[in-house]
Amino acid sequence: MNKPAARITTLSLSLLLLAGCATTGMAPTASPGQQAAIALLDQGKPREAAQQLEAEAALARGAQRAQLLADAAFAWHEAGDDARARMLLAQVQARQLAGASQQRHALLVAELALADKQLGTLLQTLGGQPDQLPAALQARWYLARAQAQETAGDAFATAGERARANPLLSGSARADNQRAIVRLLASLDDATLTRRSAALPVGDPLYNHAGRALIGRGLPLPRPFDRDAAWQMDTGKRPPAEADGYRPPLKMAVLLPLSGSLATAAAPVRDGLLTGYYAEYRRRPQLDFIDTRGTPAGAGAAYDKAVADGADFVVGPLGRDEVDALFARDQLQVPVLALNRGKDTPPPGSAGFSLAPEDDGIMAAEYLLARERGNVLVIVSNDDTGRRAAAAFGERFAQRGGKVAASIGIGDAPADIGAQLRQAGTVDSVFLAVKGPQARMLTPQLALAGLAGTTRVGTSQLVSGTGKAEEDMPLDGIAFPSEAWTTRGTAGLPAASELAATLPTARGAAARLFAFGFDAWKISAYLEKLANSSGGSGLAGATGTLHLDGFGNVLRTPAWSTFRGGQPVPIGDGR
Repeated sequence: MNKPAARITTLSLSLLLLAGCATTGMAPTASPGQQAAIALLDQGKPREAAQQLEAEAALARGAQRAQLLADAAFAWHEAGDDARARMLLAQVQARQLAGASQQRHALLVAELALADKQLGTLLQTLGGQPDQLPAALQARWYLARAQAQETAGDAFATAGERARANPLLSGSARADNQRAIVRLLASLDDATLTRRSAALPVGDPLYNHAGRALIGRGLPLPRPFDRDAAWQMDTGKRPPAEADGYRPPLKMAVLLPLSGSLATAAAPVRDGLLTGYYAEYRRRPQLDFIDTRGTPAGAGAAYDKAVADGADFVVGPLGRDEVDALFARDQLQVPVLALNRGKDTPPPGSAGFSLAPEDDGIMAAEYLLARERGNVLVIVSNDDTGRRAAAAFGERFAQRGGKVAASIGIGDAPADIGAQLRQAGTVDSVFLAVKGPQARMLTPQLALAGLAGTTRVGTSQLVSGTGKAEEDMPLDGIAFPSEAWTTRGTAGLPAASELAATLPTARGAAARLFAFGFDAWKISAYLEKLANSSGGSGLAGATGTLHLDGFGNVLRTPAWSTFRGGQPVPIGDGR
């Protein structure tokens, strides 16, 4: 290390120690010049702000001068001139600072210490609340604490700091931060995650993230999700709930692409919803179907029509682009149960429900991890569904400490992959993100490679293209997430085999969307109960057990099945 670098490190450490023992006094009254300079800083003009603050400091004395110099140092840091910032910091007595200047000073000292890898007292430096700073600086405050916590090896505390930063972020920064929270929580074992989640106080920003992680592993919540007043639905005009929590809307609009490229997918969703609706003998809402035409503009127009027609609840739209267009609005006058996953979380009071391929990948990863499988071979189809499921699987499996030994991509008619299987080496499990016909052609190759006895798990796509027992026997032993309706039946729905014989939209691959539509009706009727439940038992639906997390997302715990004698049979809860 050269001498200048050594001096910088020593300065940073001394600043940390000084900041750690600083006391907060009365903040000097800000001069008009200082106020104008801070306004420049907030406008994204840090160099101009720094120059003006330094000029003001040259005319000031005592605590006023210390505050001006501290703010000037912060402004130089924002302008990218850390050498100037450090020079000014050496002239500042931290105990003379108060208010926003003290908080900017603490953040500056912390970020310089992070750059110097001097973390000894950083958490003490940022020990208070950054309540007098703009949202962007508050987020940086928490993220600096998170970096220190992660360096110290406390993944749960790191996730907690990131959870505090999350509502202060937006766009890609927020999405990246959410992924980091998931990664950190995924690194914890079940006992640690359960114990530390239970110890979180009511209202802690981390609890809703931790609750999602618990439900994803099939673990119970220690208490209901935390919900702020903004999420609560206005149900005051509805009659009181029935004893089982049934409290449907008064007038419900269903936004589906009844025409256009998505109409084929919409038909089983519509029929599943109607089957649940007409099976209910108690009060039911007036029901209106409105065509979105499968476009974002069509979804917006359909929503506006639903509001104008007096709907107090909206189900849909179905397409991802349609959901994004609706969620992008500043405010939704009538709450929505979207039938797909948008880029953003649902707006306050609304919810989202989906059968995303990513969910299948995450479920498969948890299935293998629960069985202590840690070295997996991934075989993935070249379609969008397979790729998305495999990507989510790989990410979650790695987060939880597993290893993907190899990933093999295949086409619709898989070629000989024997050489690639041998190159993968020894594995204890195989993940198949493929459809049934592809899996049928792959299983003999897996057997020849000595992998027939390994734990094999697929996605819900495994049943696509199946249905003849004599052809599907090669699939025996492969586990996959399935709908509760097709494995053990669902209250309010006839048996899957019975409906399939009479209703085309409840048959084959469409059966999954039919079950999805049925659950959309059930969620709309029991949403208030879902929102107030502990999440331990959830709501029994056709696609699985349903939970509503603290961010408005409907989580699904699937049933699990395997093939036996060429036919799907249930195998328990997947744990």
